[in-house]
Amino acid sequence: MVSSSNFDHYLDNLAHTRLLCLGDIMLDCFIYGRVERISPEAPVPVFHMNHKTMSVGGAGNVVRNLSALGVETSFCGMIGRDNEGEELKKLIDELPKTTGCLIQDLHRPTTHKIRYLAHNQQVLRADNEATFPLSVELQDQVIQYFQTQLSLVNGVIFSDYGKGMLPPTLLKELISLANQAGKPVIVDPKGSDYSIYRGATVLTPNLKELAQATRMPVSKDDQIVEAALNLINKYDINAVLVTRSEQGMSLIRANQEPFHIPTHAIEVFDVSGAGDTVIAAFSAALLGGASFEEAAYLANVAAGLVVAKVGTATVSSEEIRNLMKKKDISFIKNKNLNLSEANDIVIQWKRQGMKVGFTNGCFDLLHPGHIALLREAKSKCDKLIVGLNSNASIQRLKGPQRPIQSQEARAMVLASLEMVDMVVIFEEDTPINLIHTLRPDVLVKGADYTVDKVVGAHEVQSWGGEVILVELIPEQSTTRTVHKIKEAQKV
Repeated sequence: MVSSSNFDHYLDNLAHTRLLCLGDIMLDCFIYGRVERISPEAPVPVFHMNHKTMSVGGAGNVVRNLSALGVETSFCGMIGRDNEGEELKKLIDELPKTTGCLIQDLHRPTTHKIRYLAHNQQVLRADNEATFPLSVELQDQVIQYFQTQLSLVNGVIFSDYGKGMLPPTLLKELISLANQAGKPVIVDPKGSDYSIYRGATVLTPNLKELAQATRMPVSKDDQIVEAALNLINKYDINAVLVTRSEQGMSLIRANQEPFHIPTHAIEVFDVSGAGDTVIAAFSAALLGGASFEEAAYLANVAAGLVVAKVGTATVSSEEIRNLMKKKDISFIKNKNLNLSEANDIVIQWKRQGMKVGFTNGCFDLLHPGHIALLREAKSKCDKLIVGLNSNASIQRLKGPQRPIQSQEARAMVLASLEMVDMVVIFEEDTPINLIHTLRPDVLVKGADYTVDKVVGAHEVQSWGGEVILVELIPEQSTTRTVHKIKEAQKV
């Protein structure tokens, strides 16, 4: 039923697809730290903050996924008049190919979720939100924006998190307007009353949501089909795409054979935001020309990739292309990354509670001293990053005759070592920019340095990290090796 021959075409089409997304946006904040004692004031842990990351959550994560896939997106969400709202504006503005219309409600805070993590586990989650419906005046603003965008897009996504952005009366009117314009409507639903989604093209509930909406059993394939058909017939829905966690997905349409797809997950780290990835990939593929089955298959592949990451992650069309072609299934473990890619992975590692180490150098003509340094560095952390001087950087430091090996060759050799988890090439004379961005927990250098001379030592120590100096193997260096080769050529 699904042929892989057309997927390159559909993935290419993503760049020419335009979607309109409306829904509940929220700011996800992750604060990392450590807990070492109980407070003397009350029987609660004392949390020592280290650093924090912020990202767009809720419907905003759907938009992040669309942006990562290269889809042009118009987005409408709701914020309050506060710092969190301003941060969301900034984050949305930074997304490629994304235009945001964030409606400001003066009577509510921006939905804001703060997660405190220590020692590989969540210590506390604090939510700040109000879930009452938008006022009539603000609903009119949404309708006006919706009408101006509708003729410009291929279809509409509603990402309903039940925070008040999509009250039933508004949602019904928007779906009606989309139907009149002939625009497909894909909905990630919430709650138990699916009458508010009447006339939608596709609903994408998970198993729990499907059971809640239909009050029917959903533990077996035939039960899922029966429950989905109940929604289709009752609410004039074209299709229901049920996400089933480790069991994959099921696509059900009236008068069509059910399409059950096994999971494509390579390795499951975190299912957070997987539903957002599904609706983004499915919608983009369907509106880019794929069939329902092909779009569901592509969305399943995307979901399998995203759960192999940590936190509310995204996947790119190139990642999907590589996996679907099976040319490079191990690409998810690819170790040679640019700084932006590396930062995304490091955030995932830290959310998983891993200690991240960093060392750097030229690593030109790898020798036993290099191996000893890397092995010792790896023993001090869970994941080891190697900052690698570029060709130009080495020439400035060591002269025009170096490096002996190109930066690509050196990176490939380093990446082949089991103790190295990531290689990032830097163009500057020092790796200070890498260290500032990646914020390693452990910084490792050879003992020919003193701590005060190690680039980045002060910074790493300032956020609670550790600087380690490793004893070197005597008479092992690339310069010495090059000299020996030149001497041998004279004989």
